Amino acid sequence: MPGLCLALLSGAVEAEPRHGLSTFGDLKYPADFKHFDYVNPQAPKGGTVKLRDIGTFDNLNPFIIKGVKLRGMAAVAQSLPYDTLMVSAADEADAMYGLVAKSVDVDPDKQWVEFVLRPEARFHDGSPITTADLIYSFNTLKTEGIPGYRINLKDVEAVTASGPHKIRYRFRDGVVTRDLPAFVAGLPILSKAYYAAVPFNKTTLTPPLTSGPYRIGRIDQGRTLVYERVADYWAKDLPVNVGRFNFDKMQFDFYRDRTVSMQAFKSREYDFREDFYSKNWATGYKFPAVKNGWVIKESVPNLAPASRQYFVLNLRREKFQDIRVREAFALAFDFAWTNKNLFYGAYSRSLSLFQNTDMAARSLPNDAEKKLLKSIKGKIPTSIRTAVYQPPGEGSGLRKNLRRAKKRLSQGGWKIIDGKLTDKHGKVLEIEILTFSPSFERILAPIVKNLKRLGIQASMRIVDTAQYTYRMQTFDFDVTTAAFGTSATPGISERNFWGSASADQDGSVNYSGLSDPVIDELLKRITSAADRQSLTLAARTLDRVLLANHYIIPEWFNATHNLAYWDKFSRPKVKPKYVLGFMDTWWFDAAKAEALKDKMQKGDN
Repeated sequence: MPGLCLALLSGAVEAEPRHGLSTFGDLKYPADFKHFDYVNPQAPKGGTVKLRDIGTFDNLNPFIIKGVKLRGMAAVAQSLPYDTLMVSAADEADAMYGLVAKSVDVDPDKQWVEFVLRPEARFHDGSPITTADLIYSFNTLKTEGIPGYRINLKDVEAVTASGPHKIRYRFRDGVVTRDLPAFVAGLPILSKAYYAAVPFNKTTLTPPLTSGPYRIGRIDQGRTLVYERVADYWAKDLPVNVGRFNFDKMQFDFYRDRTVSMQAFKSREYDFREDFYSKNWATGYKFPAVKNGWVIKESVPNLAPASRQYFVLNLRREKFQDIRVREAFALAFDFAWTNKNLFYGAYSRSLSLFQNTDMAARSLPNDAEKKLLKSIKGKIPTSIRTAVYQPPGEGSGLRKNLRRAKKRLSQGGWKIIDGKLTDKHGKVLEIEILTFSPSFERILAPIVKNLKRLGIQASMRIVDTAQYTYRMQTFDFDVTTAAFGTSATPGISERNFWGSASADQDGSVNYSGLSDPVIDELLKRITSAADRQSLTLAARTLDRVLLANHYIIPEWFNATHNLAYWDKFSRPKVKPKYVLGFMDTWWFDAAKAEALKDKMQKGDN
């Protein structure tokens, strides 16, 4: 039977080397597959694509918390210079196939995973990728990397070379390792020899030695960053890479804000954008190039789980330890009005952490969920068992929502004194909403106004991206907005968002500072789930607890990719299910580019 089923991890069958990993079930692609279904294997290589990012940067090492981080597509592109043992298939929920590793072997007793390396694997300087590099990468990321690596690798006890081209990751006794084989398979590979001479934990603008399909080329700090395709890339003909990585160059230009970047797009200073702002999508493309067909404006269905976007209330602040304050903030956010008046009706309200999946808690708990809830020790809101979470006051009208908020705050001992909401110790409730985006001001301003109607001394602070990044890394904020992609198979990475271990680690994405034993237990259930049914049960219960406690306040989502691009690209007929695929499956179409040039010249005459 093709592929590796992680029933292997439960000891159901004997382990043996395979060409891929699958968390649940068989792999889609057999050992002799030629390419992924969502690529064009004959896609031409060539051309330069110009892209944009907002803000600036001062560091090319994405694996440490220091420095100003890239955002958006530029952040995604940071992975392109780095090879990994295996790569994910973008049309399967939980599958990976061999890249540097030509095969994988998982211990039936769940104590280790072993990879056989391809001897032809090379860094860009021609030096081989060895087991020593894999050992160095693991140890360095575990001890000096960003918190996500340190937290997720804590259950990997050691890495050893089990042969000249074999690397074995051994897991701690007594831990459930369902996700760990795939996690270590996706770790970036660092050069031990390179970092023997270069400090790993310092910011740098010198491109490091890497081994992936792209290398960093031209750098103009804070202005431009160029990735260049490696023509003699050692893995370009492997099945996992056929038809991918087609642009010769990808150039990111950096703009101070979205308004400036939109004007630059109209002026052809860059080629492609995905628009996440409804007002701009509705009103910002009424310029001649769109009317003439020179710029393509289209919405592409997004079949992946909806991205998580939610308000973060910093629980490290004493005021947010009161669930009534958290609920009052939720009641002050009038999504229905916002969507109608500011979003042009483009969005839907997020109702779950796992929106658009069967893990979303959108019905009353079934018997299995009730049994799970009963088995967990800790404080669980009773409402979970009797009601399905609805965003507070949704559709009820703002006045009714604010009356409810006032009542809840009063129950918590908050009183209006001289027009200001004050606790029993006479301390005034103040809330500052932090953002780096001027375009978010119109969304946040009504919330600030509504909070003030409750007597809360609310304000909004707009900072530059560098300051915002630093304040988020050090958790120096009251309220902000977070947005992350969502996996179809949640696992150990969820600990980075909600686990107690990540709450006080600078640079983690547990922005809320959540530390709740009930949540920790549910995270254990998620990471130990032996089948998708058990995973769904645990994830759905996590969803209920997070929402009922108002630990997160869901915002909105869009089930499409809103794209605008100058008409000089082509793409495969099949879109990968879980990603857009622009950077690795589209290609520069020279014929279209020449035709566009001719049309524009004629249009100018």
